[in-house]
Amino acid sequence: MNQENRTAGKELQEAEITHRIIGAAIRVHRALGLGFLEVVYEETLAVEFALSGIDFVGRKTVPLFYKDHQVGEHRLDFFVGERVVAELKAVSALDAIHFAVGRSYLKATHLEHGLLLNFATAPLTIERFCREQMETPADSRA
Repeated sequence: MNQENRTAGKELQEAEITHRIIGAAIRVHRALGLGFLEVVYEETLAVEFALSGIDFVGRKTVPLFYKDHQVGEHRLDFFVGERVVAELKAVSALDAIHFAVGRSYLKATHLEHGLLLNFATAPLTIERFCREQMETPADSRA
């Protein structure tokens, strides 16, 4: 079982907005096909979101902090409905690092749900990812 699918069987939160994001991504993928740079898919998906009435912020900058000191920034491809991070790729296959970076985006935004959309595959690769839950001291004793 894919580690990213470990929440299968649970009621999917943010189902409506993720369904709309996926629908828009499929329309873009069908229209453009394979072979473009990620930025082309990103710009086209922004147009599709706008035409579809999907509330989003593209290329959202999120500051990163360590002990109350800003140490850097993330740039999210899409911050959708203030509830979901959508990260685009145009690579031959998604790797574990793509999921790790996605989870770091969720941690930085204090969100729970994200989508990885890989436009370089046929069909479009759609992977959901969730923020990792931190283990509490009581949990580690079990």
